[in-house]
Amino acid sequence: MQESFLGRLLHLADPALPIGGYTHSNGLETYVQNGMVCDKISADQYIRHNLWYNIKYNDAALMKLAYDATVLGDIKELIALDQECNALKGPMEIRQGSQKLGLRLYKIFSRYSGEHTVVQQWEQLIKAKETYNHYCIVYGVFAAVMQIPLVEAMHAYYYNAAIGMVTNAVKLVPLGQLDGQDILYYLHDDLLKLSEESLVMDRNLVGLCNIGFDIRCMQHERLYSRLYLS
Repeated sequence: MQESFLGRLLHLADPALPIGGYTHSNGLETYVQNGMVCDKISADQYIRHNLWYNIKYNDAALMKLAYDATVLGDIKELIALDQECNALKGPMEIRQGSQKLGLRLYKIFSRYSGEHTVVQQWEQLIKAKETYNHYCIVYGVFAAVMQIPLVEAMHAYYYNAAIGMVTNAVKLVPLGQLDGQDILYYLHDDLLKLSEESLVMDRNLVGLCNIGFDIRCMQHERLYSRLYLS
């Protein structure tokens, strides 16, 4: 079957994976509490801006590079990318959250591909506590290991990020369920375009700073009341 990778891709990118993704808003809770995200229009704008100006140049770009490094079996490059990702995540909560999500993702999928050389090497690095295990890096590793085409893996990565933000917005703003579905439906063309552009990203643009998002994530640490870990 030509699309034999589809089941593995749906599994890898499943928002319902038991890794704790639902416990993180990545700063959205701050935007809601200060009134910057307060309705369907502002929620849609927040999600689009996060995808186009944050995730595109950071997590998605690093995921693609991790995929390429895994295909080449370049464990040193993977370590360097993991370290770069750690350095780029200034806010403590999203940095620690990414590490926890990545490690849990690794624990799930390493059970099915433990014979792969890169997975074996990464296992030894985890035991030696020489990795941060950021989610985007681990996702890229297993997408390559499971032989999922890069463009489809990238599209699913963006979809996973989008549906997470939509779900959080529905809970936090709050929005109606159909409002959330409207936002997600009209993102589909954006997700496809983002996936294509991420495959030809200029390496010098990786890590583009997003001060506004980072500040809201830092402010989240000191909110008086909160539902999310970030």
